[in-house]
Amino acid sequence: MKRLIVTADDFGLSVPVNEAIETAFQHGILTAASLMVTGPAAGDAIARAQRLRGLKVGLHVVLVCGCPVLPPADVPDLVNQDGEFSTNLVLAGVKYFFSRAVRRQLEAEIRAQFEVFRATGLELDHVNAHNHMQLHPTVCALILQVGREYDLRAMRVPYEPLPCAWRASHARLGQRLASWALLGSWAVLMTSGLRRAHIASNDYLFGIQDTGQMTADRVLGLIAGLPDGVSEFYFHPSVRRSPETPWPAQYACEEELAALISPAVAAALRAADIQRISYSDLMAH
Repeated sequence: MKRLIVTADDFGLSVPVNEAIETAFQHGILTAASLMVTGPAAGDAIARAQRLRGLKVGLHVVLVCGCPVLPPADVPDLVNQDGEFSTNLVLAGVKYFFSRAVRRQLEAEIRAQFEVFRATGLELDHVNAHNHMQLHPTVCALILQVGREYDLRAMRVPYEPLPCAWRASHARLGQRLASWALLGSWAVLMTSGLRRAHIASNDYLFGIQDTGQMTADRVLGLIAGLPDGVSEFYFHPSVRRSPETPWPAQYACEEELAALISPAVAAALRAADIQRISYSDLMAH
């Protein structure tokens, strides 16, 4: 059986992103969105989510490339002089491993983000992290530890199988090999930990090496080779390019929205008998 979760990340980053997510849910194949409670347009995203019956919403934990919920003075080892998280993922990851003070601050910030999500009144569908930082063993362990207090029942595992992704794109083989080799072992460890904690997860995630490039052609290629099990496609849609959406220039955010509402994509899913679900559906089994 082939089941597919279709998620939009960075819900709350900007109003154009939020508008795209609403459109993709109402008129396309989107089943879920990952909410940045620290995002500049989080209030707008929450209002839309409360209005859109059926849209499943998860927590997109932000620990890099963003701002904390807590005052910078409470997490001084996590932020720079401007009160922002590091944009250097490697350096941040090293600090998470070796500094007890950093781990205490991480736990406090993760709890604060869960608390803000709880205050929205939305049901927690899933948890993942900005830039896939949930793969870091320290971050994953803290999310699991804190999440028990907030009804955490499902997490995204960032594992993209190389053969399927390559067949759909035939682009950047070297990068795909490196990503698969680097992230694959961490994903195996993460999956094992989630199973021990009785937390539901996906089997595969598509979009890691196609972030910002999940166009209709790419999605159709992935659908054609989708493996059995639970897969997730994740997108970064927006109704337009805008200064308030600071994504890289190569992100084809409007084309990603077009893919999500494409009749051809929806027809391909039906023809392949692929069931669209959310993480909440995994918890029911």
